[in-house]
Amino acid sequence: MPSLSSADHHSSPPMVRFPRDYNAAHDLIERNLTGARAGKVAYIDDEGTYTYGQLAERVNRAANALTGIGLGMEERVMLCHLDTIDWPSVFLGAIKAGIVPVAVNTLLTTTDYEFMLRDSRARALVVSEALYPAVAPLIGKLPLLRHVIVSGKDAHGHLSLQEVMAKAGKTFEAAPTTRDDACFWLYSSGSTGTPKGTVHVHSSLIYTAELYGSAVLGIRESDVVYSAAKLFFAYGLGNALTFPLAVGATTVLMAERPTPQSVFKRLIENKPTIFYGVPTLYAALLASPELPAKKDVAMRVCTSAGEALPADIGERWTKHFGVEILDGIGSTEMLHIFLSNRPGEVRYGTTGKPVPGYRIRLIGEDGAETGPGEIGELQIDGPSSAAFYWNNREKTQSTFVGAWTRAGDKYSVDQDGYYTYAGRSDDMLKVGGIYVSPFEVEAALMTHPSVLEAAVVGKADEAQLVKPSAYVVTKPGIQATPALAEELKAHVRSRLAPYKYPRWIEFMAELPKTATGKIQRFRLRG
Repeated sequence: MPSLSSADHHSSPPMVRFPRDYNAAHDLIERNLTGARAGKVAYIDDEGTYTYGQLAERVNRAANALTGIGLGMEERVMLCHLDTIDWPSVFLGAIKAGIVPVAVNTLLTTTDYEFMLRDSRARALVVSEALYPAVAPLIGKLPLLRHVIVSGKDAHGHLSLQEVMAKAGKTFEAAPTTRDDACFWLYSSGSTGTPKGTVHVHSSLIYTAELYGSAVLGIRESDVVYSAAKLFFAYGLGNALTFPLAVGATTVLMAERPTPQSVFKRLIENKPTIFYGVPTLYAALLASPELPAKKDVAMRVCTSAGEALPADIGERWTKHFGVEILDGIGSTEMLHIFLSNRPGEVRYGTTGKPVPGYRIRLIGEDGAETGPGEIGELQIDGPSSAAFYWNNREKTQSTFVGAWTRAGDKYSVDQDGYYTYAGRSDDMLKVGGIYVSPFEVEAALMTHPSVLEAAVVGKADEAQLVKPSAYVVTKPGIQATPALAEELKAHVRSRLAPYKYPRWIEFMAELPKTATGKIQRFRLRG
């Protein structure tokens, strides 16, 4: 197991040291099997509850099942599965066996899955029965895919996950992996191109648990956690697997997509103390007439990532529930949050300060670091960065530059060390030669009582000069009218410099988004 030391808390973060021989799944499970914790509830899913002891047995059975069909160390198994107890069982079982799980988005198309299966050369696919129709056309087309294992009542003629695990042994000796071995892959969202297989090593999971989960979030054994962000998402993986297992907390899993109704049900019935969401979900929850009262929930801390959190949403959430939202930014490449607000030190409208153990720099167009208040490209140096992108040397070299990882985001930092999001590097607008942050304009629009969501992109006017253009989703019951459009323009003009207001406003029923809630602005540029 890794050792943790914090010799000088004032000048340096806790140092996590790993032995060379190390298996992340073995560590995350074994630390919960001493004392009374083996009998403590680890997971609650839609079907039941499972103790740490039962989870350990399921992980061993999954490891035996995968090795039993012939999978060996370093071979890949794709995991396309809804959030149930079988997700952590298979994911950790593969890792314990030295097999590399490739966790993928459950909302993709057959074409996406074909690309990922070919690209990863996965030898096996574990898929939820509900998701099987999306992969069914691929069966027999991929010569390297030798096994399909279906989780559910109908295996469609393939192996049944429930049956192979029931027949598998209850004990398994961890494979002789090292801290720097490939542990698992996550595919980047691919919102602006082909998804990239992002390869993470065994030590990365615990780095995120210690440096963010413990040092910033303050997760503890007594917590019940619930992440609306799914396990396939780097954010959700830390939220609902790494962090709770690292301290012995209890996790609520939900297979269905998060809606206000499904989220409120878990918040009220399961009483999670930590809730993890994304900005679009927080906005939808606050707009719902079913928003529960503070007395009906037990949240002590909430987090947000995926996109920057508009200040207005954070302020309204805190006013209603008396709980702060810790807005942060992470990435698939860095595995989890590396820049975050802290409990008791939240400044809404900012992304806070660097997480202990991570260094941040902002680089201007001249290649030099920017000064306070100046916008620059965000780069991160931290121990949880991915090793590389699979089969993509060019993109690996442009993203991972020595110790630094280029995030693809623009930020500024103030005199107090708080970082403020300006937008994706490819979303930034130059209006009259001055950078305009789409997020700043969106945040101003979001303060209008009629606006549920907003996205801002650049559009050329008659003189072919770029100006902000806004796409707006109104709250339920609000009529989208030309008069409202003019009112929104005036609303932004009253809050920001005149050149930043949107010259055009188009109303939409919904904004295009990735499965993880990020607005796909490139689809709006058209």
